[in-house]
Amino acid sequence: MTEHPGPAHAGFDIEQPNPARMSDYYLGGKDNFAADRAAADAVIRAAPEVRTLAVASRAFLGRAVRFLVDQGIRQFIDIGAGLPTQENVHQVAQRAAPGSRVVYVDHDPIVLLHARALLEENADTAVVEGDVRRPLDILADPRLRKLIDLDRPVAVLMFSVLHYLAHGEKPGEIVATVRDAVVPGSYIGVSHLVTPPGGKAIEDVLGIYKSALNANASAGFRRTQEDVLGFFEGLELVEPGFVDLTKWRPEGTPEASSAQLFMYGGIARRP
Repeated sequence: MTEHPGPAHAGFDIEQPNPARMSDYYLGGKDNFAADRAAADAVIRAAPEVRTLAVASRAFLGRAVRFLVDQGIRQFIDIGAGLPTQENVHQVAQRAAPGSRVVYVDHDPIVLLHARALLEENADTAVVEGDVRRPLDILADPRLRKLIDLDRPVAVLMFSVLHYLAHGEKPGEIVATVRDAVVPGSYIGVSHLVTPPGGKAIEDVLGIYKSALNANASAGFRRTQEDVLGFFEGLELVEPGFVDLTKWRPEGTPEASSAQLFMYGGIARRP
């Protein structure tokens, strides 16, 4: 989607950089606009490893979903799904366990548009509009409830979304709300940028996101590993815990972790 000669679609602003479209650009996709590319290029100049992190995040998603399928999970809710790319949750889950049901949740109109177009012929998937800040509204959505039986174990994935929330938006309480709403035997997955000690690159990236997105959400990036570990209270973290996501159950040759930017991930079970 690199050329857009026509008018902007109603519901989103092509002049305002968007995190989902910036991520698409990092991954080599075409579903992005000039403003997204300009902001993303500024991030890449400050921290070239961001492209590597984007690829590593997709790899972590695949490993996490395969692990969850091995635990018997057949229902997935992906909150903050972002733009469809390769190896989405439904592709991984349904390849490993045909019939697995997946609901994607996002509040970005362009994400919803593309996801619905991609998935309209897949009866075991759905796309719903929702904001991670209002998890109970998401779980009550009739389109989600049509596909997902919340009386049975489910995996709720919040990958690369909570770090866009400022501290005052209480991301830990969001995770706790989801934890209390799902049945025992369910899983919650989180990946989150964490602030390394004295990392200048993370400060540069934060400044770019704050300026480009015209929002205070980037303040949420300033969390340590210990801060995010607190989100898992009342849950049982599976091994190896909340770690550099390249070290989370690696398959084959371990990926190299970033020296300046750190993305951590973990999966936890509700006992």
